[in-house]
Amino acid sequence: MRIAVVGGGPGGLFFAALIRQADPSYEVTVFERNRADDTFGFGVVFSDRTLEAIHEADPVLREALAEHGRHWEDIEVRLKGERIRCGGNGMAAVVRRTLLLILQERARSVRADLRFSTEVTLDDLAGYDLVVAADGASSRIREALGPGLGSQVETASAKFIWFGTDHLFDGLTFVHERGPDGVFAVHGYPISDTMSTFIVETDEASWRRAGLDAFDVNQPPGASDLRSKEYLEKLFAEQIEGGRLLTNNSRWGNFRTRRTRHWYALAPRPVILLGDAVHTAHFSVGSGTKMAMEDAVALSRALVGNPGDLAAALASYERTAKPPVLRIQDSARPSLAWWENFGDYHDALEPWQFAYHFMSRSISDARLARRAPQFTDSTHRRWRDLHGADPLETRFEVTGWSASGRLLDVVAGADGAPTAVLGESDLPLSTVPLPGAWGALLEAPDDEADLPHLSGFTTGAVLVAVHGGTALTRTRLCEEVRMRTGLPALLIERDHDRDRALTTVLSGRADLVGVLT
Repeated sequence: MRIAVVGGGPGGLFFAALIRQADPSYEVTVFERNRADDTFGFGVVFSDRTLEAIHEADPVLREALAEHGRHWEDIEVRLKGERIRCGGNGMAAVVRRTLLLILQERARSVRADLRFSTEVTLDDLAGYDLVVAADGASSRIREALGPGLGSQVETASAKFIWFGTDHLFDGLTFVHERGPDGVFAVHGYPISDTMSTFIVETDEASWRRAGLDAFDVNQPPGASDLRSKEYLEKLFAEQIEGGRLLTNNSRWGNFRTRRTRHWYALAPRPVILLGDAVHTAHFSVGSGTKMAMEDAVALSRALVGNPGDLAAALASYERTAKPPVLRIQDSARPSLAWWENFGDYHDALEPWQFAYHFMSRSISDARLARRAPQFTDSTHRRWRDLHGADPLETRFEVTGWSASGRLLDVVAGADGAPTAVLGESDLPLSTVPLPGAWGALLEAPDDEADLPHLSGFTTGAVLVAVHGGTALTRTRLCEEVRMRTGLPALLIERDHDRDRALTTVLSGRADLVGVLT
């Protein structure tokens, strides 16, 4: 079989090496439009928990990380002069260029044909039995196949830009600074003995106030936004101890999450998608490099496991590789939403609760406690010191109504809509004002873009109860209530999940959790 791999990034190179190792009868040619030593970006980071499949397939990544990478266990969150550490997060990172050169050498060692500075179209590859599209998020091969793959893109509202720095962070470090123009945040982590990756995120309003919207993003790849470099170097000077920011195609963008219904096509010729060409997940949760390399493992195994039946092999690859990607994307959406709104959390929450809110954005208290017991215990202690009881046993009291704890029953009417929350007395819930103590009832939408503007009907309510929608939109609406109106928020769920309720209250996402009865 003759295979053309379009794209010489980690996913394409790793696949070329794997399939040649598995069956040298496969003829594999990798086409990469850039030169062999060109690379955009700085480092790639991998979680210890996610590397088993890659290491089992080939030790090349383990060897690269051991010889050239940096490893750490703690995540550090910095804001308002405090530094809070959370352990149990084993990760390693390496310079992207170093990893690419090692993967190129691995592919050459098994006699894959690597052709750099060579740009190809789908029409150029008619002589190949299979085309592997590993040509990134802007994949020309994917676009040539038309809309039949069902590829959809969601564009985040937050702005981000990618730098390096000569300042060495100890490990993965999240820095949050409110400057004169707004709130900016950094994802920083070491990638060698001399360099760290330095990713900055902000909201569009802060970005525009800072005058960082002047760079022409239509310039060809390579040019960097030097005005933003100077501004951010000054803003974070204390955090990087006067170090420099380093550029490499450094320019602002909005993260684009890609989901694709079909990962392969059989006409006009067999094409399979791999890595960013078929899926992306926000870098705060998923490493695109790791996901692409896992795709490579799955594709190689599918081809070897279905000899002589290409259609079955491609279907097997999609069936195997797609579910874990969807799980990562589902966990990445709450994390991405967090980064779109971190300025509000920065202003509203104390550092200890902000750090817990951040660390629990995609996992529950119980899972976080297994991973980082000291961090979780410290957060629980801070709550008890403030309130005198554990989160769900903490008394709640407002004018005219009270409850002995924070996890409560909610009565539903005949139509299934909430009608009252049961505390030390019943508190009626309504979409219109009622006499006496009452709770304003809001239904969350199914889409974050449809979150309602909080209207004046909540005037006179003692709290706002949120139901319906999705888990994410319910939570986001509760947060909006707390930050925009100053009223307590009751998050209404359909099932009893004490762990989820605990996480919600301890993080400050809602004041109370109600369960429909």
